Amino acid sequence: MATVMLDAGHGGYDNGASFNGRREKDDTLNLTLAVGNILENRGVDVLYTRTTDVYQSPSQKARIANESDADYFISIHRNSSTSPDMYSGVQTLVYDNSGIPAVFAENINRELAKTGFKNIGVEERKNLAVLRRTKMPAALVEAGFINTEADNNIFDLKFPEVAQAIANGIIETVSGADVTGNETSGYWVEIGLFRHYDNARNLARSLQADGIDSIIVPNTNSYYGVYHGVYDDYDKVMAANKLIFSKGYETRIIQRSL
Repeated sequence: MATVMLDAGHGGYDNGASFNGRREKDDTLNLTLAVGNILENRGVDVLYTRTTDVYQSPSQKARIANESDADYFISIHRNSSTSPDMYSGVQTLVYDNSGIPAVFAENINRELAKTGFKNIGVEERKNLAVLRRTKMPAALVEAGFINTEADNNIFDLKFPEVAQAIANGIIETVSGADVTGNETSGYWVEIGLFRHYDNARNLARSLQADGIDSIIVPNTNSYYGVYHGVYDDYDKVMAANKLIFSKGYETRIIQRSL
């Protein structure tokens, strides 16, 4: 399966948002490590920007991701408002609300809403270095408001469920499957099938460099497939297939069903 870089927001002298002695940097590190443990147990390769209380600038975090073997980047934060209990809910930020980042955002938000958080949606943020400077698909999760009592109650009392929700959203995105292991429904463009994961990753990175979102999915025959999609409309997948083929890739349309 893919390699995911997890980033615990802030750290060191950068506490992030604070409220009544609670510090964002502590919440994000605890949650990031819990999410990473779940992902590793599900066969996802996990890397971290930090596993201890150290400071890294947003640009450093992006550079760590870019210099790694990571295929995806997820940064975990807590939100904050100007006054306590003003807002509540989870939100995921992306540089561009399209392609794989948009899928990440929707999947993670939906799973977190199941724990009791209000889903306040996806928002584009062009000015965040961890989204702007990372070369792989990236998203930044705001796991509730740190100065809202209701959100902190969910975060604390349902901490395992919150970690599981974020992990589920990631797994759904990078594997092309739901959390029960079923393949997502619709049409995909298959671009390559490889015995070795490194070859699949090289193709996926080439596609990404050409502006084509892709995912790597292992199949039951020990091959790794590289796919673009999923589309629920055949005309749309036909257009995508034509575009990718015009860029010099071998393609075919396949149907995935639950």
